[in-house]
Amino acid sequence: MKNLFQEYVFGKQTLKQLGGKYCRTPKTIRKYLDRYQKTQPGTPVVRSVVIGIDCTFFGRGCGIIVVRCPALKKNLYWKQVTTENKAVYEEARRYLEEAGFIIQAVILDAKHGIKEVFSDLIVQICQYHQYKIVMRYLTNKPKTEAGQELKALIGVLTDIDMKLFTALLDAWHEKWSVFLKERTDNPDGKHWTYTHRRMRAAYRSLRTNLPYLFSYERYPELKIPNTNNSSEGSFSELKRLLNNHHGLKLARRYTIIETILNR
Repeated sequence: MKNLFQEYVFGKQTLKQLGGKYCRTPKTIRKYLDRYQKTQPGTPVVRSVVIGIDCTFFGRGCGIIVVRCPALKKNLYWKQVTTENKAVYEEARRYLEEAGFIIQAVILDAKHGIKEVFSDLIVQICQYHQYKIVMRYLTNKPKTEAGQELKALIGVLTDIDMKLFTALLDAWHEKWSVFLKERTDNPDGKHWTYTHRRMRAAYRSLRTNLPYLFSYERYPELKIPNTNNSSEGSFSELKRLLNNHHGLKLARRYTIIETILNR
């Protein structure tokens, strides 16, 4: 049955194709697949690790949290989740530590409140996630000169060191500080808002996360990746394989997910 499920997941075989190969009806093949037991993470080798941790979702309330070791190219933990919050990250950390892992550093995205779960550890915020945050505020075609310059700056985040990036960010803010303070009066004449709120938010995100964007520089001996691309690549493969099988029942969907993650 394991070989059958492997062919279904990784060989992109349909129920009809598998039925023809094993001389069974598609309905019978479906029953076999549904009886297949979900795989679990293999027995971990106790060691010091740098981990990347992230969640991905396949629809509303249907997601999974995964802890991956980029150096090993292996997923150490995963669990179904309905939402992404501190609790699911705390549970993941507790599992690893109880299993005997010594977490040397953790790579995270910049979601609010998550890095506090690992406040006693070395935290590297994924530079690619930071780039995406800023671009959501600026859009791909900023209309103002200040926005265009900030877009150019975030575009070289992964190519320069902390000293240079900080100097460029400081110079940008000094140049546009008056611009960022511009206000717009509300129609009631009693209240006002900042005119360039989205640009202010982009700058604030960069400034807040700056201490965590270059942790990999300060601890070269740990070989910390500056992005969570290992996890992102794993998620991309996961979704690509799932897209080969449409209309899955939830139970079989998760069985496929866990089979892929346990490779």
